[in-house]
Amino acid sequence: MDFDFSDDQEQLRDAVRKWVDKGYTFERRRAAVAAGGFDRAAWGELAELGLTALTVPEAHGGMGQGAIDAMVVAEELGRGIVLEPLAQAFIASSVLSQFGAQDVQAAWLPKIASGEALVVLAQQESKARYRLNVCEAKAVPAQSGYAVAAIKNIVPAGDQADAFLLPAQLDGKIALFLVERTASGVTTQGYVTQDGSRAAEVQLSNTPATLVTTDGLAALELAVDVGIAALCAEAVGVMDKTAAVTFDYLNQRKQFGVPIASFQALRHRAADMKMQLELARSMSYYASLKLGAPADERRRAIARAKVQLGQSMRFVGQQAVQMHGGIGVTDEYIVSHYFKKLTQLEMTYGDTLHHLGEVSARMQDTAGVFA
Repeated sequence: MDFDFSDDQEQLRDAVRKWVDKGYTFERRRAAVAAGGFDRAAWGELAELGLTALTVPEAHGGMGQGAIDAMVVAEELGRGIVLEPLAQAFIASSVLSQFGAQDVQAAWLPKIASGEALVVLAQQESKARYRLNVCEAKAVPAQSGYAVAAIKNIVPAGDQADAFLLPAQLDGKIALFLVERTASGVTTQGYVTQDGSRAAEVQLSNTPATLVTTDGLAALELAVDVGIAALCAEAVGVMDKTAAVTFDYLNQRKQFGVPIASFQALRHRAADMKMQLELARSMSYYASLKLGAPADERRRAIARAKVQLGQSMRFVGQQAVQMHGGIGVTDEYIVSHYFKKLTQLEMTYGDTLHHLGEVSARMQDTAGVFA
């Protein structure tokens, strides 16, 4: 199998990396965190680069690119621990393209492509933990279509988003709806999360909603799988930069008159970090390549990838902090922010233990047995 990236993908990587290095500095990120964790100007710059249009079909003003292109972009944004949730554009465009009616696609996909509309997934509920089939939100038919009552937690940029994709029970079955944030009955309470990004609690009370699909669980599983694949790529970028900063520190920091990189114990730990990074990178590729597979195969692959990424993120983050010593946990030093990002990513869309259970539950009868 050819794992080389195309020339177009390498050019895309280079363009995003240049923007991160020059346009999204650590100082700009710190200012965005202090201002609430979301920078609409930065979101606009991502749109100007064409990144919000990346996975939107060409028929709706997008670039019509695939999962590997999205992976390349997410990895580079991870290197800069970019706060703005571009993965939500990938999720919304994938779900609406595959499940939305033509009128819903025509109304929202062009706005997602242009960056005019930030549409985010709002699936988390307090009793669901990470289970997608647990949903207490209710939807009922109404004059204008449907009305939804729901409380959704930890919605990315929830008080800044233009619309939500959210599951709700309709006639005893999970359906997926699109709700505008400015619709009647919507209240949001925003806050800054551990890694500095923005999230919100979203409450809906008899709120007008547009039905996306009555096959809500399948659509929700696709949405979360797209999100996890993007998360895996982002985590690879974060770990890549974390390792590079740590290795530079080992070469600069001196004890007993020599760089501490010359100490054998630290060299072994650095090698283990690199090994975990490469394991994570290969599983990130695996996750993105499997996004187009049948649902059962895709779900198994995504769970496997999230288990490895979770293990790698924890190891790389902890080793980076420990090898830096006290400076590694100071707010002024970037490694502490990488560590917080990795910690939050490990918990997003299901932690390692949850996905280990998913891998176990989805094993074939012949798993591990060779005739």
